[in-house]
Amino acid sequence: MIDQTVHMGLLFDFYGQLLTEKQRLFFSLYHQDDLSLGEIAEQYGVTRQAVYDIIQRSQKTLINFEEKLGLIKRHIRQREQLERLQKKLKELADELAQTAASMPWQKQLAEAQALLAELIEEF
Repeated sequence: MIDQTVHMGLLFDFYGQLLTEKQRLFFSLYHQDDLSLGEIAEQYGVTRQAVYDIIQRSQKTLINFEEKLGLIKRHIRQREQLERLQKKLKELADELAQTAASMPWQKQLAEAQALLAELIEEF
């Protein structure tokens, strides 16, 4: 399981735009800028309880989006699959390089590996 802070960051990255402006702001100040409830409350002229409620509601909303849509779970699974594919391609390239002299397929295999590396980097 991933760390709670990382998990909240992922939720915000994937679904943050679906929150209200105030929810996005308070969530970001609390989780990303590491401000305390009191600091946020003082800065925006509201109570600590109001800030707490907004942040809690935001977290529940983000978790609810993930439970319904599953985009993060899918993203993680696809990245793991791409990394496994990359490992298998490398194993194949290494094995073929040991058994055969320079062959025309080596260039295509190298290009496929490069494309896969780009895909993983973009993920």
